[in-house]
Amino acid sequence: MPRKLRLGLALGSGSARGWAHIGVIRALEERGVKPEIVCGSSIGALVGAAYASGKLDQLEAWVTGLTWTTVVRLMDLTWRGGLIRGTRLFTLFRTIFEDREIPELPIPYGAVATELNSGRELWLRHGKVLEAVRASCAMPGLFTPVVRNGAVLVDGGLVNPVPVSMCRALGAELVIAVDLSWGKLGPYRRGNEQEIAPREVPGWLDRIRPEWMKKTPDAHEEPNVPSIFDVFMTSLDIVEMRVARSRLAGEPADVLVTPILPDFATMDFHRAKEAIEEGRAAVDRMGPLLKQILG
Repeated sequence: MPRKLRLGLALGSGSARGWAHIGVIRALEERGVKPEIVCGSSIGALVGAAYASGKLDQLEAWVTGLTWTTVVRLMDLTWRGGLIRGTRLFTLFRTIFEDREIPELPIPYGAVATELNSGRELWLRHGKVLEAVRASCAMPGLFTPVVRNGAVLVDGGLVNPVPVSMCRALGAELVIAVDLSWGKLGPYRRGNEQEIAPREVPGWLDRIRPEWMKKTPDAHEEPNVPSIFDVFMTSLDIVEMRVARSRLAGEPADVLVTPILPDFATMDFHRAKEAIEEGRAAVDRMGPLLKQILG
């Protein structure tokens, strides 16, 4: 009888789209698929840490109860290194699940971060879980960087948005990867009559940004120049998508799951139910391949 191959799960970066990882994990569990190694980049590092520590239920209960006003209240604004310190948010996470040492987790876990000064890719495998997650989630310009062992660390999605390579280095022989950048740009972003993931309420940024920053609704009129925020975040989306596809071409996963959430804004963290549902749907779309690869 052939032995069972060791399975790894690589959870990609993608800001608010990252709640789709919860739906992916739930759908895999329902099929009897249980990863033995979990690696994450950016928001994938957060969800992966919750899963590896056995606290995914608590995280899901919290994110599905978020409102846009709660997201705003969690922002501790600053001008040093980014717009948000993240202290309030990660203080709250410490109440959701215990901040343990990474080697103590029931499932082997790793997070990806980027060293700001050199641009090196760093694999965080030791130290406190939340410290590694905070470093991996430090999106440039939005969250302040993290200083760890004398190095300034920012978002891991800059260098490795879908950490398949880390899963394999930790011993995974089969890897299921979740790429959240798939539906960000191109045809998915065009104004289709039927939305792939209809939004229940407008993003909170649309509620608070001035009227002059909004796009012109009439398709026949000449579009306005996007705001600074839109240009910056879309540029990051382009970089993330290009890097992800380049890395996946050289380090392909055995199964690639691609949730499609084109109308999700960067900070739409209050729309977790929609993202989780699409995560489940993305696994359903790959059902035949999962059955063939994993048996």
